[in-house]
Amino acid sequence: MEARQVRIISNEQVSDRYWHMTVDTSGISETIEPGQFFNLLCGDSIYPLLRRPLSVYRIDEDNKTLEFLYLVKGLGTKKMTEFKAGGQIDIFGPLGTGFQLKPSEETILLLARGVGIATLAALAYKAVGENKQVISILSARSQNDLLAAEYLTSIGVKVYKVTDEEGTSEVNKVERLINRILAENEIHALYTCGSKRLSHLMQKISIREGLRGEIALEEHMGCAMGVCFACVCTIKDGKETKSVRVCVEGPVFPLEQVVL
Repeated sequence: MEARQVRIISNEQVSDRYWHMTVDTSGISETIEPGQFFNLLCGDSIYPLLRRPLSVYRIDEDNKTLEFLYLVKGLGTKKMTEFKAGGQIDIFGPLGTGFQLKPSEETILLLARGVGIATLAALAYKAVGENKQVISILSARSQNDLLAAEYLTSIGVKVYKVTDEEGTSEVNKVERLINRILAENEIHALYTCGSKRLSHLMQKISIREGLRGEIALEEHMGCAMGVCFACVCTIKDGKETKSVRVCVEGPVFPLEQVVL
């Protein structure tokens, strides 16, 4: 991993709250895995000082490009919207531990909320490339925020959409949907990102059904390389409970280990 300047191919607003950036990765030799992230410098000024961690949305190895889907929320991401196609952006990575796809697990279920959809989209793309059946539940405030739904459908993912505006995203309703999916399909593994309440649900189902699961955690980060300990979370390792760094030991963890 290293910091480097890469060329911006596009940086466009795709909804009221989200932007989509594509960069040229022809100068990056490291393998980039779904679930990993990059730490992006938001601009040329001193403030905001810290980089912003963005999970990988799409890895296009054929065209040597990398895509990020980001929520414009604070000063850093607002500054990022000022980057133009043809310019340069400083990115540091790839960082962290990514998802694992087991060869024996032929059908997987993804549950994502909000910007967590971006994190799981890269996993879905890789799984489809390995001829796995991928079923996903995408949760958001509104249909306008379900940005990856069309893309996932286009690559062969079975997509279920639930939103706050339609009253379909409550935990009990999502649980009923998952139970129906489990009854209709032989699911072998679970993956989730983006919502604590939905992660609690997925963890419960993973334990109840005896299914392997993984979760990608989202945390505020200072350095993103394990020095500052600003992104610590708690996991259970056997009988021991311990603190680990999301940026190094994660952001992907076994679902049953994370203390939510």
